[in-house]
Amino acid sequence: MTQSAQETIAGQLQWQADACRMIGSPLYAGLMERAADDVRAGGPTAEILRGHEDDPRFSVLGLRLLGAVNRLVLTGKEPALAEAYASARVTEAWERLRDVLRRNSAELRDSLVRPVQTNEVGRCAALLFGFLTVAGETGLPLRLLEVGASAGLNLRWDRFAYAADGFAWGAMDSPLRLEFELEGEVPALPAAVEVAARRGCDANPIDATTPEGRLTLLSFVWPDQPERIARVEAALEIASREPVTLDRETASTWARRMLAEATPGRATVIYHSIVSQYLSDDERTALFDGIREAGERATAAAPLAWLRMEPADDRAKLELTAWPGGEDRLLARVGYHGTPVELL
Repeated sequence: MTQSAQETIAGQLQWQADACRMIGSPLYAGLMERAADDVRAGGPTAEILRGHEDDPRFSVLGLRLLGAVNRLVLTGKEPALAEAYASARVTEAWERLRDVLRRNSAELRDSLVRPVQTNEVGRCAALLFGFLTVAGETGLPLRLLEVGASAGLNLRWDRFAYAADGFAWGAMDSPLRLEFELEGEVPALPAAVEVAARRGCDANPIDATTPEGRLTLLSFVWPDQPERIARVEAALEIASREPVTLDRETASTWARRMLAEATPGRATVIYHSIVSQYLSDDERTALFDGIREAGERATAAAPLAWLRMEPADDRAKLELTAWPGGEDRLLARVGYHGTPVELL
């Protein structure tokens, strides 16, 4: 690997380290930083990541690598690293991780083709306020369409319980209870919502009811964040009894197909969370243009809402556009894993 390629990949890993630290994973932040140094030194990390210097930043090369390693941990193949992860001692974890990289370089290199699929259900704490806004303003059952749905866990958002200081919503006996920080004034919202239909698309949809699907989802959850692991496990339990349809299709093509015909008597909500950064510029433009074109055809009997939670700065933005009318609204600023939720 050339020195230029080394610096490019090391820079990718350092960028990811900074992001992990900001979002609350000191373990992954420390491991990414040491992996960056290992690339510069021509160590096993460099051998595995060789040839990936031109990967787009938002393909998150570092998370793909550590997700592949975590699969080995979760399947019991690397118990020593599992112990180090449990202790969250970065220096010890790096020593064992470097050994894992050295011994499993070929397998890990092949595993880099697997895209990151977090399907972070914590983000439903923010999305909830968009869904409730649409339901309250239209008075209609919701037709849910999720772009970049992964395993479709967030399509079951109405089966979760939500709790913040002075706020509660949902089925309090749900296996998944989302507790989050809530800032700002809560508007009047419906106490219950009817979901008439739910469907999603993804370039690589995951079947959450299979062992392989469960493993893939859990492998991308950072091991020093047990609350996130518990959330995914609870969401998987709900998914096992609440089937949804997931289509393997590009976002723009699927959205145009789903929005081609009106559905009177239902409010269609097409939504996505931390997805647009993974799309090419052309695909993102095609998706957004297709949604807005469908919005121009919406009527009071068949309204359309576009809900999205996408990166901004240290917090993501939760935005809503509703047709007829087409007014863009900034509903909240939210943490990237769903908390805090700052209602605006």
